[in-house]
Amino acid sequence: MIKRVWLFIMGLVFSSAILIAGECISYTKKGNQVIFNCKDGSKLLLTINSSSVVKIWFDQSGKFIRSNESFAVVNENLENVGEINVNDEPACYEIFTSKLRIRLNKDPMQLQIFDKWQKLVFSDFKEKGHESDSKSVKAYKVLRSDEQFFGLGEKTGPLNRRGRSYKMWNSDRPCYSVTEDPLAKSIPFFMSSYRYGIFLDNTYKTEFKFGTESEEYYSFEAPDGAFIYYFIFGKDYKDIQEQYIALTGKPIMPPKWALGFAQSRGLYTKEAQALDVAAEFRKRQIPCDIIYQDIGWTQYLQDFEWRKGNYTNPKEMLKTLKGQGFKMIVSQDPVVSQANKKQWHEADKLGYFVKDVRNGKSYDMPWPWGGNCGVVDFTLPGVADWWGKYQQKPMDDGISGFWTDMGEPAWSNEEDIDRLNMKHHIGMHDEIHNVYGLTWDRVVKEQFDKRNPNRRIFQMTRSAYAGLQRYTFGWTNDSGNGNDVLEGWGQLENQVAVGISAGLGGIPFWTTDISGYCGDITDYKAMGELYTRWMQFGIFCPLSRAHHEGDNAVEPWMFGDVVEKNSKAAIELKYQLFPYLYTYSRKAHDTGLPITRGLFMEYPNDAEAVKIDNQFIFGEEILVAPVLKKGERIKRVYLPDGEWIDFNDKKTVYLGGQTVAYRAPLGVIPIFVKKGSIIPMMPVMQYIHEKKDYPLSVHIFPNYEDESASFELYEDDGENLDYLKDIYSKTKFVCTTQSGGYATTIAPENKGFTQSDKRNIVLKYHLEEKPDTVSVEGKAIQNVEEGLILDKQESDFTSLEWSWNETTKECWVKIPDRRKSVNIILK
Repeated sequence: MIKRVWLFIMGLVFSSAILIAGECISYTKKGNQVIFNCKDGSKLLLTINSSSVVKIWFDQSGKFIRSNESFAVVNENLENVGEINVNDEPACYEIFTSKLRIRLNKDPMQLQIFDKWQKLVFSDFKEKGHESDSKSVKAYKVLRSDEQFFGLGEKTGPLNRRGRSYKMWNSDRPCYSVTEDPLAKSIPFFMSSYRYGIFLDNTYKTEFKFGTESEEYYSFEAPDGAFIYYFIFGKDYKDIQEQYIALTGKPIMPPKWALGFAQSRGLYTKEAQALDVAAEFRKRQIPCDIIYQDIGWTQYLQDFEWRKGNYTNPKEMLKTLKGQGFKMIVSQDPVVSQANKKQWHEADKLGYFVKDVRNGKSYDMPWPWGGNCGVVDFTLPGVADWWGKYQQKPMDDGISGFWTDMGEPAWSNEEDIDRLNMKHHIGMHDEIHNVYGLTWDRVVKEQFDKRNPNRRIFQMTRSAYAGLQRYTFGWTNDSGNGNDVLEGWGQLENQVAVGISAGLGGIPFWTTDISGYCGDITDYKAMGELYTRWMQFGIFCPLSRAHHEGDNAVEPWMFGDVVEKNSKAAIELKYQLFPYLYTYSRKAHDTGLPITRGLFMEYPNDAEAVKIDNQFIFGEEILVAPVLKKGERIKRVYLPDGEWIDFNDKKTVYLGGQTVAYRAPLGVIPIFVKKGSIIPMMPVMQYIHEKKDYPLSVHIFPNYEDESASFELYEDDGENLDYLKDIYSKTKFVCTTQSGGYATTIAPENKGFTQSDKRNIVLKYHLEEKPDTVSVEGKAIQNVEEGLILDKQESDFTSLEWSWNETTKECWVKIPDRRKSVNIILK
């Protein structure tokens, strides 16, 4: 007590003195909120959002005032918890939910949260739970010796954050190292191995220190603003993340073509070039859906006018590309160049630019491209329609979406302190900086929706804050080695962890820049191996884009015949896996769970799996271990518990719980599928759903006797917003292993959508021996050569046939998809 009083008195004398919340003496409650009052005037507000989510707001002044409502949280009413009861005990206050016991010790004030079995989950560190001084508010929490932390969105380094510190300050860091921090996105949400998550909902430059100061505690802090954080309890990491998404909003689904392959380059800024590149993809039969145009496509930033001399007839260009199955995505920056006199004076007169607090005029922002600019203030209500009219011009010409680039805004990193003089409509830049890109992306999406009804937006962003998933997708910024492009192997390897971590931040749809953005390519032959391995990883990013700076071409054919062959094979695999990927895209929308997942998420109790940063689970059934080291031809792969089948030959079985040496020459990606899985695939197409009536190949890897393998395929229109109305179709496949064979059911469910009324389903069983008979609905069907099924799978929609391939050990069963339940028996 004496220490706290002394600290409080000294705080009155020295503004930098630390104030520790004193003795808690009383409480007031209303509905699901309880305010605990301390002797020194500080207060702690607890809001019980659900039986497992608690909003915690500490305020030294006791006023509970915030300048802006949350930019991230859109739903606090997660559950009707009714009136909260507080038990007033001699030494503590206690609140019970069906899942938690929340205790606030009175003297010293200490918040502790237990699960319903009385196990301590989360605790203030001694009396230091909440401290404040003139510089910041800090929270100190008990750190267990075996506690691990995952999250914070796109961050470099290992997935486990323990023993490291991180800042939230959106930064333009081209060619960032494997340890550099901060980067372009700020998502202050992390999860602990003790089955809880913390979301610090504060937009200032917050900091997280996971045991860097002590082995006994970790901390998080904010320099200003309301100190609000959410405690989220869950049975596992998935449960915690789903609740975070319930708070901050569901991810939007991309249009289906966005899950195809995309090609880009820093100087993709010309009509003839776009047409030539597109024609070359089709000539070489390398699948591709998207051609990007980078920053120089505009006449000026950001008038959305095609650059004169570079484009002669953009509408005709876009019409030609559309006829070839291509979409075009163009960049936009959140600024107006002073050289763009007409638009700059228009925006300046309307007051649409961020102001310089020193003189009240539009802030004069140096910009990497196009000279000094005005920074558009997207927090000003009138700006939205004004910007929307401009961005709609290329949409009306025929483009398909945008990538919002440099939304930090660029060159506003920690060292650029002059930017702190920017005043936005709703606050100073130190508060708005981390959400500037988010406010821009919100305007882009809302205006797109307004002017393009019932159409899915494609928007991919670099800079954002928590909640971005409601508006946009992401890419992992400008990766690669700028000093020596051939030495980008470390950056490639860390991109796996950066991408997994992006998913943990609520960004299920993201891409790396395949090839690495940075560095001049002067020796394409020498670059071929790195490009190949980056491609083999990149095609498992939900969005897959090859991109490089300047005029460094990174089309697959630039690196020679062997690289082209191996890259083409990787891209073709991405297209074949589209039905599987699209199903998990819907799951990502519904739950917020990432598509590319760290092994720790699927195997949290496997101590070795938790350590792995350079492999991932793709969906739930497939494990990918891309080769990430120069010259490596035998990849050491850790396989979690269970049995794993080599997805490349679909025969070789590995026992899990061990590291295996897997041969991976340049043309091979180490891929494994769990025993007891079903993987839907489609034929290679030059763009997504080039053919509407494609045969659906369903690979079945049966489980043990009396156990089942299952998968529920999701399909919808893929371009409209009907998915928000639950207009779709599902097809559930269940294969049960029996003593004498296999029983499979196909159970379709149409809810206003059918992919095709004339397609075949080809079940592809991976077995040890040939079946004696195959029957459908109790009737034996004809056994034919595999080649006959191949020949007829896209033309014969009436016959039922099966085949056996002794070499591959595959049994194929061709069944017309009549959208009716079907029973198949193999004996």
